[in-house]
Amino acid sequence: MNFDVEDGYADIREAVAAITRSFGPAYYAEHAARQEPTEELWRELGRQGFIGINLPEQYGGGGAGLRELALVCEETAAQGCPLLLMLVSSAISGEVIARFGSDAQKQTWLPRMASGESKVVFAITEPDAGSNTLTMSTTAVRDDRGWALHGTKYYISGVDEADAVLVVAKTGTDEKTGKALLSLFVVPTDAPGLVIQPLAVSASLPERQFTLFFDGVRLSEDHLIGTEGGGFDEVFHGLNPERVVGAAICVGVGRYALARAADYAKTRAVWGAPIGTHQGVSHPLAKAKIEIELAALMTDKAAWLHDNGQSSAEASNMAKYAAAEAASAAVDAAIQTHGGNGLSTEYGLVPLWGIVRLLRIAPVSREMILNYVAQHSLGLPRSY
Repeated sequence: MNFDVEDGYADIREAVAAITRSFGPAYYAEHAARQEPTEELWRELGRQGFIGINLPEQYGGGGAGLRELALVCEETAAQGCPLLLMLVSSAISGEVIARFGSDAQKQTWLPRMASGESKVVFAITEPDAGSNTLTMSTTAVRDDRGWALHGTKYYISGVDEADAVLVVAKTGTDEKTGKALLSLFVVPTDAPGLVIQPLAVSASLPERQFTLFFDGVRLSEDHLIGTEGGGFDEVFHGLNPERVVGAAICVGVGRYALARAADYAKTRAVWGAPIGTHQGVSHPLAKAKIEIELAALMTDKAAWLHDNGQSSAEASNMAKYAAAEAASAAVDAAIQTHGGNGLSTEYGLVPLWGIVRLLRIAPVSREMILNYVAQHSLGLPRSY
């Protein structure tokens, strides 16, 4: 890896920062409080080519890689406007459709996703399966009319903003191993038989959560992404980018929170001196800064590995773990630095706590990452 700042990357950061600053951190905080999508920022980033920066040029994208998408996600967050659906639509659904979709599917979905006009969200989680994907109960059964989709998905982000959902369903059982065979389907959000129910959460986020009920949703062959039964490998092609983009959002939020805290600590004076002169204030911020920078390095490494066709699973998991932990500590330190003002609406820090706390749990929990590293990196016996 080259640690010199490449001109193209600096240009991306500057352009994305300028767009996002024109909306301002209050824009995010207000939308989070109302649980309303940050649609205007999404559309403007799409119009200027950043939402689909990682999608193929022939379908209206930027033709760049995961590193560039991660930069966009980090920089929007670093200006106080983290975009959770970049993790879902651009990283997971965009990468999966671009890699495994048919020409017709790519032509249908990618240009509108790249322009910011359309979002395709992702549905894998179920109430009873949790992280154990192979035990999911949502099924797609083939018949003479195509496919019939039945089941329930839980904690699905941004369905109210999306035109379609990329759904993971069980389509059979491997005769040799007895494990479920999974397939991917792109399902329009207005499909008959799909019931969308809001799921109330206490965290203040612009992106809302939903439970989805599939009651015999009819799907034709052109709704199947990739190959029947090949969904497990196809899903993980999108899950590693999801982890990287989630890490990038956390790095950006951490940068923003620490910048706000440092400014406050330099100007807020008590007993005749700025509070930042006291180590009780400065050391937690310095520690958080170190941890954010370390997480940023691992995030960039994971994106580089993915873009260069190398295995990125270990690095992606480590980046997501490190960045979510670091961002949580950074936001907490920033709130503590502000004292009572840290909880005030004016300073806009509490909504940032909501998204970084979420990203310690999703898209994969810190405990499952530790399980992965113990088993795959250290060779320890599987614990689950």
